[in-house]
Amino acid sequence: MWNGKGAVAPAAVERIVKAPPPPIHAASMATSPVRDLLELADRPDVISFAGGFPDPALLDVPGIRAAFDTALSGDDAGRNLQYSSTEGNAALRELVAERLSGRGLATTGRSLLITTGSQQALTLVATTLLDTRAVVLVEEPTYLAALQCFHLTGAKVVPVPGDEQGILPDALAAVAGREGPTMLYLVPTFANPTGRTLPARRRREVVEIARRHGFWIVEDEPYAELRYAGSDLDPLAAHPAAEQHTLYLGSFSKIGAPGLRIGWVRAPASLLPSLVVVKQSLDLQTSTVDQAAAAHYLSTGALDAQVTRLRVAFRDRRDAMLGALPTTLPDGSAWTRPEGGMFIWARLPEGVDAGRLLPDALAEKVAFVPGQPFHVTATAPETMRLSFTANTTDAIVTGMTRLASVLRRS
Repeated sequence: MWNGKGAVAPAAVERIVKAPPPPIHAASMATSPVRDLLELADRPDVISFAGGFPDPALLDVPGIRAAFDTALSGDDAGRNLQYSSTEGNAALRELVAERLSGRGLATTGRSLLITTGSQQALTLVATTLLDTRAVVLVEEPTYLAALQCFHLTGAKVVPVPGDEQGILPDALAAVAGREGPTMLYLVPTFANPTGRTLPARRRREVVEIARRHGFWIVEDEPYAELRYAGSDLDPLAAHPAAEQHTLYLGSFSKIGAPGLRIGWVRAPASLLPSLVVVKQSLDLQTSTVDQAAAAHYLSTGALDAQVTRLRVAFRDRRDAMLGALPTTLPDGSAWTRPEGGMFIWARLPEGVDAGRLLPDALAEKVAFVPGQPFHVTATAPETMRLSFTANTTDAIVTGMTRLASVLRRS
């Protein structure tokens, strides 16, 4: 208000300049260092081992274009540009269910919710199950974006140690007995960031521990179809004792096209309606036309052919990186030898800080992800994650040569 003298009254000034309250949950959260790094590494002259995504040159552009042409042709074209059900395209759900059943996880379309990428599936699960009183157990190290998602709910995140075969069941039982967790989050097959795979015996033990202690298992499986050696393993969700307390997350992003943003969550009937309500509050539904195109793409068998191509290409790229590591990393280093997926996890000699080496690596036009942000509590500055799927074998050899020159100067 004016005070009659051509000036604003003090009370009015206070009302004008008073700021709104800060965000409750996000105020103390940092951005993803991986996403920040990808921006720095997204230059044509940088060979990046940072991002976990397929080489764009390997994506099936003609097949996906044809799928969209079909989705936008004929009597269903208008319907595919309209709002649709929150649960997702019925044909797509049945096709995904058929695919999961063929991999040993008996599934019906009614048990699936289509999501905007599996990251949204994880967000729906976290929003539905977690609050500030909840405890989430994770293998250490684990997927960075999952940690961000859990921290956003205010839940307590507790790491469980593992070894070269993944999470340790004895340690899980001990932590579960002490913490009384709400859920356990795992990437059991070709894990991000380590590339490790939980063996069949441990899978059964984890399921039994969850049943005994009464917590949910969230099984995140975006990489399972990208196997280059060894034999397929049944998902944890396929074990009879896991049926009513396991949520299974999947995605087309690693095997089809990341830009489609098509994922899903398989959930027990006791929880699926709650997930649907949460999704309604977020985006009502995943893109109708993208779902219709994905359904057509699956129905033609094109995704099977694409997965076969990716397996061949990624196997060669994995082998090229593994072959270069002995002459790239300094003596005393160690690394995983994944049977599939996208990542190799490396540990440099004690005293070497991978994070401090990153600026020098970027100056040398090569990028990687330091391993520390994937940990909840452990101090692991000497670790790094290397992705082998986004570059050709020749580029991998060149990039590893550049990385070796950086490490020699450290």
